[in-house]
Amino acid sequence: MSGNVELLNDTLAKAKAENRAALIAYLPAGFPTVDGGIEAIKAVFDGGADVVEVGLPHSDPVLDGPVIQTADDIALKGGVKIADVLRTVREAHAATGKPVLVMTYWNPIDRYGIERFTAELAEAGGAGCILPDLPVEESGVWREHAEKHGLGTVFVVAPSSKDDRLATITAAGSGFVYAASLMGVTGTRESVGASAEDLVRRTRATTELPVCVGLGVSNAVQAKEVAVFADGVIVGSAFVKRMLDAPDHAAGLVAVRELAAELAEGVRRAS
Repeated sequence: MSGNVELLNDTLAKAKAENRAALIAYLPAGFPTVDGGIEAIKAVFDGGADVVEVGLPHSDPVLDGPVIQTADDIALKGGVKIADVLRTVREAHAATGKPVLVMTYWNPIDRYGIERFTAELAEAGGAGCILPDLPVEESGVWREHAEKHGLGTVFVVAPSSKDDRLATITAAGSGFVYAASLMGVTGTRESVGASAEDLVRRTRATTELPVCVGLGVSNAVQAKEVAVFADGVIVGSAFVKRMLDAPDHAAGLVAVRELAAELAEGVRRAS
């Protein structure tokens, strides 16, 4: 069975045709439970997200700030496994028909097996992977298997990336380019900063792929700000925080659905 990179491509193209940025949400699998995490992703899609990134919880994160680390800890203490991540992708995609990616550090995939992981992710209906710590130079085997199974490979670029490095990274990627708006870890910020716009401009000079901005976007005002210059707006910590702050799971689902609706409105104001 082939994965859904074409669904991802079509979804991002549709947003562009509507003269808006796509809304891409992030939630970790297994948080607060596997079933609860699946419900949360469905709620975010219901609220207006175009794409969801499912995080594979990791015990030693390098990019994740304290909010996502807290959620990952909850998921790991609950015993979440790669099989649960794949089940999350399968059920979220089956229920909505929308593109679902996995965001993961490289080590869990390497240990699980590249061929096994890509085949099972494609079978689950996944659209691809975001791999923040996999160097492009070491990604050849992964990309070969991902392409064989119809999966996108999304790499992360940062404001520190030089122009020639951006060209190397974007030439190897597919689906979209994840532009980290600032240096540092994930988390909500008061402002996203001018470096994000410059990074998008420099990245676009190297590729036809959509360039989507993440790290720091937490509300509709910031979503609108980023949607003016980016092809997609990626929001993670703000969704996780809504779940963490809710008095119970039902309230958490309402909260993330409402946030998705606010952000979806924000990315549509860019026109």
